This record gives sequence, structure tokens and C-alpha cells, in this order.
Amino acid sequence: MGGNKTVDSLKHGICGEIFIPGDKSISHRSVMFSSLGDRAVRIRNFLNAQDCMSTVACMRSLGIQIDQIGPTEFIVHGKGLHGLQEPQCIVDAGNSGTTLRLMMGILAPQPFLTTFTGDASLHKRPMGRVIKPLSAMGAHIVGRESAKFLPVTLIPTQKLKGIDYQMPMASAQVKSAVLLAGMYADGETRVTEPYTSRDHTEKMLETFGVALDKEGTSITIKAVDSFHAPELIEVPGDISSAAFWLVAASIIPGSELTLRNVGVNPTRTGILDVLIDMGADITLINKRFSGKEPVADIVVKSAALHGTTFGAKIIPRLVDEIPVIAVAAMFAEGETVITGAGELRVKETDRLQAITTEFNKLADCIIAAEDGLTIKGSAKLKAASCLSYHDHRIAMALAIAGAAGAGVTIDNAECVNISYPEFYATLETLRKG
Repeated sequence: MGGNKTVDSLKHGICGEIFIPGDKSISHRSVMFSSLGDRAVRIRNFLNAQDCMSTVACMRSLGIQIDQIGPTEFIVHGKGLHGLQEPQCIVDAGNSGTTLRLMMGILAPQPFLTTFTGDASLHKRPMGRVIKPLSAMGAHIVGRESAKFLPVTLIPTQKLKGIDYQMPMASAQVKSAVLLAGMYADGETRVTEPYTSRDHTEKMLETFGVALDKEGTSITIKAVDSFHAPELIEVPGDISSAAFWLVAASIIPGSELTLRNVGVNPTRTGILDVLIDMGADITLINKRFSGKEPVADIVVKSAALHGTTFGAKIIPRLVDEIPVIAVAAMFAEGETVITGAGELRVKETDRLQAITTEFNKLADCIIAAEDGLTIKGSAKLKAASCLSYHDHRIAMALAIAGAAGAGVTIDNAECVNISYPEFYATLETLRKG
């Protein structure tokens, strides 16, 4: 992923409408779950980006036929809960932590051996947080540094047993891995989080006919005999991708954008809550559902933002949006304080460090703490050359800061292909008005 990208300052407000590409989290799950279903499933508005295509490649390596019939439309020929086949070679999850962690939950109960690898970034991300509860269920998983890092191998074992797992942190990926393994386990499997993380797995399990018992922040699942697939899954637009345009339109004077087909699952809308608390002009229209996922169009207009404070309770609802929230805070009046965000240190890169180092090249206004950031707003930005750290969300946040400020040159800018391949083309369309 080489190559630099220069994003010049926009000379005018941005107006028009943007159709938001498919939600990354839901796209991953749509392919995985459909592969375990009892019929062929057509998936529309699938996010055809590197991370989600890693999931497609993984499922194909497990014997699932997946036909691509358009740029964002696929047909997955499910083979049932017990239809996966032993892969003929090492399975590569690419850059995708979601692919790896959820697949470990699906494959831990299977009667065959699977070895996973990934790219250099994924080799640095902690896997012990998933392996610990799966091992407590009886899974046999080995990996580098005492099963903490890739590569990891899942070794066939006797049937898993259900557990009552108290999660030390809110994590949709860990929760999902345990619930998916719980579909194959004896007895009940219960997962309890300190705060509710995104619930796309739970909603899609229910779409496939699985009964869940929800109480507070606890989810209980029993062994599943059959998986009744729908004929069609329409993937909503990704609010994490919409977030960049929400911030851009808020901070660039004279802007008004309509963002079409955005998923507004309450476990993902922390970005809306924070921006509105900062004074953003955001309205949801045309509210509807896609399956069990709420969807809306979002109208955002430029507004005078002010600083805010938020912490651990809301972090699971906006953890991926913190880089672009930091951009909004740089343009807001007053100070913004973010706490409880230590999880950002083990993402594609150490995002707290990346934000502090690179965004301060544009305006020296950010101080990092161990688990958060303090951002002094109303900064006057200057042009700079910045590193993306091969992190798609850092690159896109830098691009928005440069467009709203004095411009920016981003190294390895193509890393946006991980989640939003059309990002720069969309930005250029807005530039032309």
C-alpha cells in the first residue's frame, strides 16, 4: 500500500448527497452467517473492501461457494452449521481483526484443524482476549507467545461446553466469538459486558432464527440445531464511513450534505450523540429497517461546534470514530476531553499515539493520556505531511482535517481501501461541487 495523497484545502462548503457504502461489521457477518445457513442467500450493498473480502476468501477456503454477481452483490451458498470443510492451506485473515476473531469462534468447535495468519499489523494485535474464553469452553488453540498472537492454530477437540463469561472490557468481537462458539456447545453460554458493545451479531443471529436471552448487558445462547437463512440481506450503509462526512460538513462553513442509507443501530450512534452535544446540526429522516437493523438518511449542515467531554461508557458506541471526532474537536471552540479509550492503543495501530503525533503536525493542540486525549479547539491549522501508519481511519481523518484546514499530504494513503475504497473519489466529487 504505497503512495502519497495530497488533499488540498476546500475553498467552499460541501453540498449534495452521498450514498454510504455497506457497513463493514454487518458485511463480515452476512457472509459468515450465510455460509452456515440452510439455503443460498443474496447479499446486497456488501462492502467490497479489503477487510470484508478477506472474510469472503476465508469462507471460500472452508468449502463455501460464494458467487459475486455485481460490485456489491454476492450469493452465498450455505452448507449448514456442520458443512464447513478443512482448509487445504493456512487461512489468511489479511488486516481484518473482525474476520479472525469471529472465525475463531466458528471454527473452535469444528472437527478439523485450521491455522490462521494475517498481515504484519494483524500479527501485532492481541488474540488472547478471544482465546481465553474459547479455551475455557474446551477449545484447543495454540499460537505465538503462549497463544497471544498470530499465527494461531485451532486443533480439533471434544465438544465445547457452555460457560458464564464476565468480559473484562466491552468488545463486540470477543462477545461474538463466544456466542458463535456457544451455538455448538453443550449447555448455556452467557456473556456479560461492562457496557453494551455493538450488537450486530445478536441481531443477525435472531434474523437466522436463533433465540437469545438478553438481560441488561448479558446475552445467553443455547446450542443451535438449525440455522434458517433469509433469502436476502440488505447491508445498511456504515455509520463509521458516514462519520467522516458528518464531521466535514459540520466544520466546513456553508456545507449541507444528505447521507443516504446509513445504519443507525443505537450501539453504533455514539458519533451522533457526541457531535450533537458539540452543537452539530444533524437530522435523521426517512427512518426504516433493513432486517432488524435500523436505517435512516442523515442531513448535516455546518455549525459552530464547541468542546465536550466523554468517557468509557460511550466508547464502545464510537470507538472507531475517535480519530475523526478529534478532527471535529480541533475546529471546535474550547476543550474536548476523551477518556476510557485505551482500546485504541491496540487497533490497526496505536491510534492515540498516531492522532497525537500526526494531528499535532497540523496544529499543536492535542495532549495524549494513557487512555485518552485532551484537544484544545479553535486551532489554526497549517499544511503538513503526515503518516497514516497504514491505518485507514487515521488516513481518512487526516484527509478531512486537511480539506477543512490548510491541506495535507498523507503517506500510504491507499490504506483507505481496507474499509472505504471510494473515499478519495467521493471527496473529489464534493470538491467540484
